[in-house]
Amino acid sequence: MDNNYIDKVIEWLDNIISYLQYNSVVILSLFFISLIVFIINNITKGKSNKVLFSTYRSSIFNPLTYFRLFSHILGHSNWEHFRNNYLTILLIGPMVEEKFGSINLLIMVLITAGVTGIIHIIFSKDRLLGASGIAFMLIVLSSFVNISSGKIPITLVLIFIFYIVDEIRDGIFKKDNISHLGHLIGALCGCVYGFYILG
Repeated sequence: MDNNYIDKVIEWLDNIISYLQYNSVVILSLFFISLIVFIINNITKGKSNKVLFSTYRSSIFNPLTYFRLFSHILGHSNWEHFRNNYLTILLIGPMVEEKFGSINLLIMVLITAGVTGIIHIIFSKDRLLGASGIAFMLIVLSSFVNISSGKIPITLVLIFIFYIVDEIRDGIFKKDNISHLGHLIGALCGCVYGFYILG
């Protein structure tokens, strides 16, 4: 193959890459790590999710029990599950990260994952995986982006009506494989962070 052609292709790729911006460190890193985990899970035919990327009741003497309390947000059961979570996270996350800062957002993600994991294994015998709790945390946090001190944003009230009430209703009346409790914990964490950091 002509070396000039290869050089032109490399130059073309370099030009494209120079226009791309890694604009949201935490959100994009979460996305790419979860994508790699999703690919690995497909290669291992679900074994990696079961061992590393879902949380469930297991021995307190098993170090992986504590790792899974946080790593479960990286695992997804199928492409639809992954896509739906990250459509929300990629849409809202960068705005929230810009408002609160990358370090604060990373701390919020880790705390939400840990709290969700602990509460889940206390109240449920099922496996929990996926970033939907993080998505709900971000949905609630997005309503705090333009908050004035001492005020309750109307967007937060509307989010509560449309998202939280639906999750409570679905959690009570629907029998499905969706962790409505995880969604509610994520939303509650978002509320606490929003008022604590900006209140």
